[in-house]
Amino acid sequence: MKIVGLTGGIGSGKTTVAGFFRDLNIPVYIADEAGKRLMNNSSQIRESIISLFGEESYNGNSPNRKLIASRVFGNTALLEKLNNIIHPAVEADFKKWVQEQSADYVIYEAAILFETGSYKKCDLNILVTAPRKLRIDRLQKRDHSSKEEIQQRMDNQWSDEKKRGLADFIIENEELQHTRHQVEHIHGEILKGGKNCQKFC
Repeated sequence: MKIVGLTGGIGSGKTTVAGFFRDLNIPVYIADEAGKRLMNNSSQIRESIISLFGEESYNGNSPNRKLIASRVFGNTALLEKLNNIIHPAVEADFKKWVQEQSADYVIYEAAILFETGSYKKCDLNILVTAPRKLRIDRLQKRDHSSKEEIQQRMDNQWSDEKKRGLADFIIENEELQHTRHQVEHIHGEILKGGKNCQKFC
């Protein structure tokens, strides 16, 4: 079974693309959702995070996400320590999940797939892109964040230009019908064993 990585910057539309793959009966694993679930359910993660951030980082079994986010924002060393707690747990959870699937391939969706090096463990990788202005508009509508906050978050991620060289497929996500067409095309290529078919128009 092939593992296909799916990533893109914030506001690019990774979740929408993941949904299109689900429509094709392809199992999709969302790393961010898994991380949140594990933070709630794993006593080992809870103990490690409390050790790192203090007792106030949890309210019972629920993580104080606002506090944790405020602590790691702009602090790359602390963010790396947090990632070193969560990422191995997500990886183990993903391996277990893969064993339960029976499709020709599965999608592993992660926001920082390239940044963490996780793309190397995937057979193929898909990058979702969109113009910066469109991404900002989407995030303003979705999160009600200021333009400055969004731009700062974007600047903390790798640029699309840096990611393009590592991607086997690139989806330009501007218009939904066109995006769905690209997903269907890539789906066919993966089933045929294709690779390096970048950017479908």
